[in-house]
Amino acid sequence: MRGGTELSGVTLEHVTKSFGSAKGVENVHIEIKQGEFFTFLGPSGCGKTTILRMIAGFYYPTKGRILFRNADMTYVPPHKRNTGMVFQNYALFPHMTVFENIAFGLQVRKLAKAQIKEKVEQTQKLLRLDGYGNRRMDQLSGGQQQRVALARALVIEPSILLLDEPLSNLDAKLREETRIEIKRLQLELGITTIYVTHDQAEAMSMSDRIMVMQNGEVQQIGAPEDIYNRPSTPFVASFIGETNVWAGEVVQINGEEATVQVEPDLLVTGYRDYASNSEGIKAGAKVSLCIRPEAVQIVNDQQRARDINPEQRHVYEPNQLHGQISLSEFTGASVTYVCKVGDKQTLRVLSIHAGNPIKQRKETVTLFIPKANVYFISKREPD
Repeated sequence: MRGGTELSGVTLEHVTKSFGSAKGVENVHIEIKQGEFFTFLGPSGCGKTTILRMIAGFYYPTKGRILFRNADMTYVPPHKRNTGMVFQNYALFPHMTVFENIAFGLQVRKLAKAQIKEKVEQTQKLLRLDGYGNRRMDQLSGGQQQRVALARALVIEPSILLLDEPLSNLDAKLREETRIEIKRLQLELGITTIYVTHDQAEAMSMSDRIMVMQNGEVQQIGAPEDIYNRPSTPFVASFIGETNVWAGEVVQINGEEATVQVEPDLLVTGYRDYASNSEGIKAGAKVSLCIRPEAVQIVNDQQRARDINPEQRHVYEPNQLHGQISLSEFTGASVTYVCKVGDKQTLRVLSIHAGNPIKQRKETVTLFIPKANVYFISKREPD
């Protein structure tokens, strides 16, 4: 299907976009590789769609440049950029058939009718829309409409595919199916794909790299596993998957280990080099520490003796905390416990459900946290 179309990488050089006195995005600098699946991830209003619209040419930057394969596209109009875009609401023409919707971009380009027919039918087959050509939009399910929108974007053989929250209007099961379909298409076509979402599960499962945004600024760029395991800020840690973020002060350095005081009687130890900035992990430093729920082992008094292997005790010591269960959430395959620890802290614990009795509210438990699963962030967010 690609024909002779050349795929593109995208570079944003210190791009800022202002709307009057309000800043939409501030000093965004990224290089998206040719053929990469790159996701802008963040909460509503963080600026991710604004960046996508600048790449498409619907907005022009206030400052900075936008390049496609080193060609300056900053002020090039949308119809000359050879990008295909799928909007959040699909933006399909309700009075047109599936065939006519898909063919629209080709007709604007004034291709011959026979060529249009060939390309549309080829794209319908790619998107598994064979036999739907004569249907109108009100005769399609949400998932089918989404595939028509994708087909319309792909039939013009764009060098860059732009997707703005394309799954937000679908139910959970259909979102998962369509997520797999989009990734299949991207791998099959090798097209540079830029994807916007607020859903971290979508971003983590589909992307080669992710850019996390907050309040118009880039917080972190990296591969999904890097962002999950080594978040650069407390915001990234809490936004990418569930995590426990505690603030404290480094009170002891012992070789490669650092101990943080969260409360007067609540101390947590981890390794200094497992940090966003290991140089910032020093005595007296204010830090945040992140503990993923799946890293914590939870046992009651009866289980403790038999479930914790004495030979592995050094892995957990000294991070053996006492807590009380305030809430349990059973989801079938797992149980999430919310535990009160110390005077003011809560700790979420994810436990695989293997048929064991579910621990009850107000039950006293011991929580074991491996030192290797304590991650330090050396810059604390302001209170």
